[in-house]
Amino acid sequence: MAEARPRKAGVRPLVAAIVWGMTSVMAGGAVMGGIAAAPAQAQAATPNRNAPGSFADLAEKLLPAVVNISTSQNAPQRPQGQRPEIPQFPPGSPFEDFFKDFFDRQQQQDQPQRKATSLGSGFIIDAKNGYVVTNNHVVQDADEITVILQDDTNIKAELVGKDSKTDLALLKIKTSHPLVAVPFGDSDAMRVGDWVLAIGNPFGLGGSVTAGIISARQRNIDAGPYDDFLQTDASINRGNSGGPMFNLNGEVIGINTAIFSPSGGSVGIGFAIPSNLAKQVVAQLKDYGKTRRGWLGVRIQAVTPEIAESLGLPGHKGALVASVTPDGPAAKGGIQAGDVVTKFDGREIDEMRRLPRVVAETSIDKAVPVEVWRKGKSQTVQVKVGELEAAEEQGLLAAGPDEKQQPKDKAPAQKPTESLGMKLTAITPELRQQYEIKPDMKGVVITDVVSNSTAAEKGLRAGDVIIEVGQEEVRKPEDVTAKVQKAKEQSKKSVLLLVDRKGDLRFVAIPLS
Repeated sequence: MAEARPRKAGVRPLVAAIVWGMTSVMAGGAVMGGIAAAPAQAQAATPNRNAPGSFADLAEKLLPAVVNISTSQNAPQRPQGQRPEIPQFPPGSPFEDFFKDFFDRQQQQDQPQRKATSLGSGFIIDAKNGYVVTNNHVVQDADEITVILQDDTNIKAELVGKDSKTDLALLKIKTSHPLVAVPFGDSDAMRVGDWVLAIGNPFGLGGSVTAGIISARQRNIDAGPYDDFLQTDASINRGNSGGPMFNLNGEVIGINTAIFSPSGGSVGIGFAIPSNLAKQVVAQLKDYGKTRRGWLGVRIQAVTPEIAESLGLPGHKGALVASVTPDGPAAKGGIQAGDVVTKFDGREIDEMRRLPRVVAETSIDKAVPVEVWRKGKSQTVQVKVGELEAAEEQGLLAAGPDEKQQPKDKAPAQKPTESLGMKLTAITPELRQQYEIKPDMKGVVITDVVSNSTAAEKGLRAGDVIIEVGQEEVRKPEDVTAKVQKAKEQSKKSVLLLVDRKGDLRFVAIPLS
């Protein structure tokens, strides 16, 4: 999988208002509330695009396959004999004896263990084997899971597997009760404006049907690395989590997962996991009990118009490689930091966040061609795809530059040089300690950034280390000045910097005008 840099602007207000559609209640109480919680493209056959006179026939057919899911979790208790800490009072204070007697009486009372109960939705995909799909956040940390059929039959469920990255979970129930299953459809076939039907368990009320249209596709709400949600205006509320979204053929083209809501209720903006993404995840959970995703071993960032111009790349497309994991699949295949991945295994990478999804969907150990833009021209390398889960277990995903070599820093102190609205100096032992720069890091350190400069606008700050300028290494401030001047002489509109901030590498394009 390609590891995308976290987005820091544009969607934060949206994410703050995302509510995962799960209803929770505390045993013994009557108050119900929302639980905050929530990657792929959409599908569904596209039959009749005109509004039907009624959804009754379709709803009647589909309702038996949709289930309510109830989970319970034992609330933590204090160990036997342990009591809360008594507040500290002056020696001999009458309050000391009062609190001691009070806590002793509390310990003597038998208090039954409380249970937290949550309600969500799901749907049956295999009637013969009893497989049920729902959201991961519906069953997460549950001690007991119960599937409730349309006729109120309660069946204990077994958790087959779950995946937090796509918020999906697969359950299995065993029963002689006749079950009804629904098939997955093709979410890629869905268009904005197509009719959809959502069925679920809003607020724990039981099976409810709502209708609407596909409002948008490929929504990124920062819920995970594979965000590609379908957006709908069909009413989705707390408790709808894990419920299916159907096309007019009665096929599941999405799994309702999250809503945008300042108040917690439906405001007509709901999000569903596309079925084409869910199908692959569910199949892996069924076969392995976990996911097995492809892994490339790179950290990537978006290609902005300034970066594209600096690299001579036609159009701002692709995924810019900020760093490569040592000994990872990309490194072994010859991919380098500064490359822009434009095509992976024959599939176009039109934007950064498409690459992680494409890589994840690729078979492990498959050798694939990867087209990259490097030093002004396109070239192709062969990469053998690794396994993401194995890389996670080995702690490779956060790996930065190789730290095996730690040469002593003998660079003498130099007078700062000003360039691009920044004060630059060679790295000294004192600056390494001050800015926590790694012992093996080479480059030029920024010691100050002029307010309102383009460097400040791009987020550069004191302590950042410039490693490359124009994809060429720099060792001293004069190198930076010379390469910036060279870019100006070549009439370039911007210059590309490779910057390290405490092990976090990224490219920054600084306008020269």
